[in-house]
Amino acid sequence: MKRSFSLVGGRDLWVIAFGTGFIAAMYGLVRLAYGLFLPDIQADLGLGAAGAGYIFSASSLLYCAAATAGFALGSRMPRVLIVAAAVTACGGVWGMSAAPGVAVFSVFAVLSSAGAGLASPALVSIVARNVEPRRVDSAQSMVNAGTGPGLVAAGALALLLLPQWRLTWVLIGVLTAGCAVAVLAVDRSGTGPQPERKPRPSGRWVAAHAGPIAAAILMGAGSSAVWTYGRSLLVDTGVSSQRGTITAWIVLGLGSAALLLTAKALARLSPVVSWILTVSVMTGAVLLLTIVPHLTAAALLGCFAFGWGFTAATSSLILWTTAIDAEHAAAGTAMLFVALMFGQALGATVLGAVINGAAYAPAFAIATALSAASIAVAAVQLRRRTGAPSEETVAVC
Repeated sequence: MKRSFSLVGGRDLWVIAFGTGFIAAMYGLVRLAYGLFLPDIQADLGLGAAGAGYIFSASSLLYCAAATAGFALGSRMPRVLIVAAAVTACGGVWGMSAAPGVAVFSVFAVLSSAGAGLASPALVSIVARNVEPRRVDSAQSMVNAGTGPGLVAAGALALLLLPQWRLTWVLIGVLTAGCAVAVLAVDRSGTGPQPERKPRPSGRWVAAHAGPIAAAILMGAGSSAVWTYGRSLLVDTGVSSQRGTITAWIVLGLGSAALLLTAKALARLSPVVSWILTVSVMTGAVLLLTIVPHLTAAALLGCFAFGWGFTAATSSLILWTTAIDAEHAAAGTAMLFVALMFGQALGATVLGAVINGAAYAPAFAIATALSAASIAVAAVQLRRRTGAPSEETVAVC
């Protein structure tokens, strides 16, 4: 028994480690590093702010489609999805690295985002069938926290290699492929419990999510300012060196990773209160970057607060849908994350047009207002539920 426990524990460790690395690569290195490298890409390819926004918007929409497909297939063929995620992500970044102009770059930049949408549901199934049941929840949380370390790694690569952004993309593809191979190597298909077939969510279930869907779309739109144009804003101020603006991105990644230190405390709050708190921090960060991006200390504080606030808010979304109907929490999480990415697509397009026609400050002010509107939606939900009958379980068909 002691030997068996040791082997299982060892597999748990490797599945969590490589799964976290894969999420770090897919999100922190591939999908979200676009905003980090954008100023250098714009300088080389002549890509304008509006065009950059269109690319991020299209990437977010393809992410939504990939995540929807991934959710439908994740429990049945997670290994196939891991391969598909690696092919789209690596093919995308390697295509970007070789792109001769904006048109080719745009196609491969959009393609690369599909990887993240396919990877998340696949890893949920792989973790569930390889990790001991009593450790699955904590393992899933650790794997999902990979975005923060990925952002830090992207910043470290940028410090070493920028303005050589093409070489950076090549190395990111190599790292991503390595993580995919590692995940497939430690996965043991068929070793875990088979998922039970659950009844499909009803129309009433979807209606119960109207508030969180609206909140997720608005928050996603507001967050797109920093994810797409955050470093470009700091470069535009001209008060910090290239190394300084990249350091700010690393600080953003540290803020995202800091969620691990506060996750238990946030879990004690109700989901709506947690959402209001975390999005308020994110909104304050965007406002800080709007008003005083030229002050180095303020910019670093804003980046750290944004990283923590955004990542913590996504965790609050999971808690929110779980409180509505725990049995369909996976479906609810997928739906709310798609809503968030759809908001990012809308936000990047609108804010890019504003930057192109005016400046960064008005665009970031609009982003602040959108994030604040997300808080208002949650506040209305909280007020409606005060003293109301419990809505934690809704009908399914």
